[in-house]
Amino acid sequence: MAVKFWGKKEKPVSPKKKKSFLREWADAAMFAVVCATLIRWLTFEAFAIPSSSMEQSLLTGDYLFVSKLHYGSRTPMTPLQVPLTHQTIWGTNLPSFSDLVQLPSYRLPGFTNIKHNDPVVFNHPQEVERPVDLKTYLIKRCIGVAGDTLQIKQKQVYLNGNLTHSPGKIQYSYFLRTEGYVQEKFFKKHGITDVYPAQGGYIVHTLPQTAEVLRSFDFIKEVALLETPPGVTDPAVFPQAPATHAWNQDNFGPLYIPKAGATVVLTPQTLPLYEKIIRVYEHNPHLEVKDGRVYQNGKELTQYTFKQNYYFMMGDNRHNSLDSRFWGFVPEEYVVGKAVLVWMSSDSSASFTDKIRWNRLFHTIK
Repeated sequence: MAVKFWGKKEKPVSPKKKKSFLREWADAAMFAVVCATLIRWLTFEAFAIPSSSMEQSLLTGDYLFVSKLHYGSRTPMTPLQVPLTHQTIWGTNLPSFSDLVQLPSYRLPGFTNIKHNDPVVFNHPQEVERPVDLKTYLIKRCIGVAGDTLQIKQKQVYLNGNLTHSPGKIQYSYFLRTEGYVQEKFFKKHGITDVYPAQGGYIVHTLPQTAEVLRSFDFIKEVALLETPPGVTDPAVFPQAPATHAWNQDNFGPLYIPKAGATVVLTPQTLPLYEKIIRVYEHNPHLEVKDGRVYQNGKELTQYTFKQNYYFMMGDNRHNSLDSRFWGFVPEEYVVGKAVLVWMSSDSSASFTDKIRWNRLFHTIK
């Protein structure tokens, strides 16, 4: 039997109010920002080459797509950030983030690991004024992976005792002794972008095969490779410990590249190599170093087991690149992704009609 309630009337259903034009536009813009943010975080991000450290493999003015799918995307570490920005708000010097909240970093599964000679984009290991995920982006080639022992002998890279070969176009520094002034267009014709006037000629960074071509010109009297011999210590070179490691950019190592789970013995010889890793990258800020020994909570550490993988990165422009030879290892936590495609390339020094390097558009990166 149906029960009927008296004294109640059904309220009339009012028609749904139509959104205003501005409200519809705002909703669409918000949806687009959310989608773009997710795509940028999970899949691909655009990146511009700011310097010549990878010439001639990658050119200043190349615009790249960096794949985060290859090695796996990192979860956001700095959530208080203006969407679709990196360090500053567009067109200003105003910070686009607040570091009041910092989250632990996790990496989603990728479909490959970092391999030898991969062109890798990562956060600058030396930068200290910003959170990890907002440090300046760098791109270098991965020369050594976790678990390798790396050594550079007379500019040649050895891994685990074996000579390696890079697929990139490796440049070195040369002194050209010339008769007077050489026009800029001559260097540009031969693909030389790094040119510095010097007494009696020029210092250039170029390919070995190009250096051979330059020797054939009558007005170039000498082409001399500039390299640092073994045993000459460069105090700027990692680990900045000349007393124990007399290394330079052309003669370096041997150096073990830490792998997650591997253990090293800490001695006065090894401590300069791994102290920064243990203190900064492995998040142990309260270490104390006294007389070549390291202490944690008053107890001496005689060995250490690494929590993550590390990598050794170098630029293809070997004598004009600040890389792992100067600031050491790159932790896996700092890795952003793999450079896969040049979608645009612009030459800022060219005339208006030649600004675009058409032959580099949609050029895959090796």
